[in-house]
Amino acid sequence: MSLGSRIQAELRGDPVIWMIVALLATFSVVIVYSSTSTLAFQYHRDNIGFFLTKHLVLLGFGLFMTYVCYLMHPMRYSKMAATLFLLAIPLLMYTLALEGQNQGRRWIEIPYVGITFQTSDFARLALIIYLAKALSITEYIRDFNSAFMPIIVPVIIICGLIAPADLSTSALLFFTCMLMMFIGRVEMKYIALLIMCGIVVIATLIILADFEVFDGIIRRDTWIERFRDYNNNEGGYQVQQSMMAIASGGFIGLGPGNSLLRNSLPNPYNDFIFSTICEEYGLFGGMIIISLFLLLLFRVARLVTNSSKGFSAMLALGLTLSMVIQALTNMAVAVNLLPVTGLNLPLVSYGGTSLVFTCISFGIILSVSKNIEKLNLEGSSLMNKK
Repeated sequence: MSLGSRIQAELRGDPVIWMIVALLATFSVVIVYSSTSTLAFQYHRDNIGFFLTKHLVLLGFGLFMTYVCYLMHPMRYSKMAATLFLLAIPLLMYTLALEGQNQGRRWIEIPYVGITFQTSDFARLALIIYLAKALSITEYIRDFNSAFMPIIVPVIIICGLIAPADLSTSALLFFTCMLMMFIGRVEMKYIALLIMCGIVVIATLIILADFEVFDGIIRRDTWIERFRDYNNNEGGYQVQQSMMAIASGGFIGLGPGNSLLRNSLPNPYNDFIFSTICEEYGLFGGMIIISLFLLLLFRVARLVTNSSKGFSAMLALGLTLSMVIQALTNMAVAVNLLPVTGLNLPLVSYGGTSLVFTCISFGIILSVSKNIEKLNLEGSSLMNKK
């Protein structure tokens, strides 16, 4: 058996999604090396590839988790849904307690290991899995009892616990859940109820920020500053530098490693990595990245339409919507269409918890793809026998 045949036999499922993962991961390595080289020279002059090495380790671990999650049957995630959801709540509460001691801290450290991870990334994955299961239990959710406690309350709890420290991630997750509910045939009056509950939670957080006990926990001043910059100052310094970088790239860009504004652009390897991509690879490179995420959405939507609208389909669609919305939000911030959010570009930005959980999400999507392919083949075989 040839190497290509062996790989094809091992990596089943949608080949286009596998290709998207490979291209985004490859692009990530190239652009992270370029965007961190100056920073590495400042702090590690004897090792200009210091940050690239860290990124490669995290990316390698993330892709390993992609393969592990791909091997698992999608229904195993359904069995873990309640456990993951219940685990996410105390983790987020613990993170909020740390936020009060060290403002801006959104992660916790694993004892005795020294590894930190952002709990909101875990909570986002846990909620999407939980919601996919809740939506798959009944075909139509039309009564209050089947909509409020099993669906609306869990969404409000998780998003409400994420919002004080990370409003942008909370808003992204909230919007993803709304889309999942709409696709899952939840009646519009319950989606409207979810929106009203979300508005009440945000209003409550804004009011609570005035109390000293919540000082450092609810980042209201950061929210106000970012909206003020967006409305009155053309996005502030970060976005101005971002748009200059995109404009200087033109259509074909300045070439790999030739970015000039990465030294003045805040977080050119993370929140504003899309600006670095456009400066080095131009509008052409930026369109490739956009196309890959839109192609991912198209392939998963196609996958879902060719399957029964059960747990697996809702799970794959929810994870895909979360990644694509985050990617489009990151790009919109770079061109000043939205206020600064702090959201990175999935699987492209430098390292961290988000990279690993994005890889896990891809693994789950590929697991669903493999399972649907298997079911379709079995169905075809039965039809042929008849």
